[in-house]
Amino acid sequence: MSTTEETHTRHGRAGRFSLTRNLTGGSWNACVDAIGTALWRIKDPDALVSDCTMAFFDTTADEALHVNVTHQHRTKRIAGWAGPGQTADGFVYNRRFGHVPTPQILRDVRDMVFAARA
Repeated sequence: MSTTEETHTRHGRAGRFSLTRNLTGGSWNACVDAIGTALWRIKDPDALVSDCTMAFFDTTADEALHVNVTHQHRTKRIAGWAGPGQTADGFVYNRRFGHVPTPQILRDVRDMVFAARA
């Protein structure tokens, strides 16, 4: 089992994001690495208006990549994402990805991470 956490903060950015992973196998590691790297490279200083956490995990019950994105506030609805569920940490949105190419997963996660306030 692999569990890692990365926190990225930029000067001048209103928010920051953190990424955790709990992957039982190695099949999703490269995908999650690519997503974290691509999001860190986004240059728009206003793109992330508050803190956001992303949790990537898989289960032994299926081969899908599960993603939870938690915002401090409700966001506008993003197609394909369930939620929000209200937790002590904010509002969590989730999605499950099966056999989807990494660039598409990146686009979908990026849309949710940088979603505008509702």
